[in-house]
Amino acid sequence: MNDTVNLSFRYSKGDIVRAMRSHYASRMRPRLDIVMAVGFAAAGAYLWRSPSSHWSGVFFAGVAAALILMLFAAFVVIPNLAFRLEPKYRDDYSLVFSSEGIHFRTVHIDSLLQWSLYSRALIDGHSYLLYYGSRTCSIIPKRVFQSSEQQRAFEGLLGSTFRRSSRRTRVILHHLQNRFELASFAFVSSD
Repeated sequence: MNDTVNLSFRYSKGDIVRAMRSHYASRMRPRLDIVMAVGFAAAGAYLWRSPSSHWSGVFFAGVAAALILMLFAAFVVIPNLAFRLEPKYRDDYSLVFSSEGIHFRTVHIDSLLQWSLYSRALIDGHSYLLYYGSRTCSIIPKRVFQSSEQQRAFEGLLGSTFRRSSRRTRVILHHLQNRFELASFAFVSSD
């Protein structure tokens, strides 16, 4: 494929927050965690009242509180802090996608990254997360595409690149609703 896709943008806080929430939702199980927190809280409340099981109730209530704090940190605190504390999110980005790789250009970076560096992609309703480690990714907001044709060309390049890379690719669709947003996820990953 000889097509190239040129994008120029600056991240908004919403881009980073939504992408990080998608990342955490793909790694964690927020629905299960919420159900478990409610279950532990209910068991804790029930046992707390019993003189013989009071400390078991305290333990279960503590576990419920820890799960809720973990979810709150992952979906509210950390994404907002990441945008505020990471200087790279305030740079202007110029990206050129081609079959050879991705040419990144910012004030601090000018490099060509080969597609082989990337192991998988997470696609949500707002962005593309291209992973080059278990938790490290390049975020491409969907809002930066100038047209639907440009976005389709990018998706075609992304799909052909992962197919061509001698990795088996798979697509898994998840419908996840948490208290922050309804999102559909598509994973393209190596086995």
